[in-house]
Amino acid sequence: MYIKELIERYPVLAKCEKEIREAKDAIIKSYETEGKLLICGNGGSCADSDHICGELLKSFVKKRIPEKSFLDKLSEIDSSTGDYLSDKLQGSLPAISLCNQAALMTASLNDVDGNVMFAQQVMGYGKKEDVFLGISTSGNSKDVIYACVVAKAKGLKTIGLLGKDGGKLKNLCDISIVVPETETFKIQELHLPVYHALCLEIENRFFPE
Repeated sequence: MYIKELIERYPVLAKCEKEIREAKDAIIKSYETEGKLLICGNGGSCADSDHICGELLKSFVKKRIPEKSFLDKLSEIDSSTGDYLSDKLQGSLPAISLCNQAALMTASLNDVDGNVMFAQQVMGYGKKEDVFLGISTSGNSKDVIYACVVAKAKGLKTIGLLGKDGGKLKNLCDISIVVPETETFKIQELHLPVYHALCLEIENRFFPE
């Protein structure tokens, strides 16, 4: 539904429709098997990583009411706190942006190599049920490439949200969404509606009401 609307609004993305749908199915399958989404990128793509997490970890367009059994447990633990949380908490889908671990990142920069800071987190967080999403307008970001290689070695499904010719990540990733632009800001302008459509589709799958 939302991907169809995406293509209608952005006809230039029609050439990516197959890969966008494959990415949607991969992330849904991961969530169905209690997996999570690991996301990374640099600069504007770092901001996109955080943005995606924001859409998945809380309500996007639908009111995500948690399961009653969980809400009942909150009240059993502490009635007043439980009542408050029951009114505020929303259903959540696990997604982690790898861009915000300041202590780990500065340690990597100082002690090892800053380009492995994403890869190190995939090493720690990654499970075979998970999906890795690497965002790179060029497809050649070293730190994203290293993280993707670690993800594949650990058995994660890998997705690239890319631009230009897809760079090295195009052939490394299991699914590569290469939007048809060459300038960085124009690539980023197309990345946003793509991941919004993915988040809408995923939310609709797990929170249909």
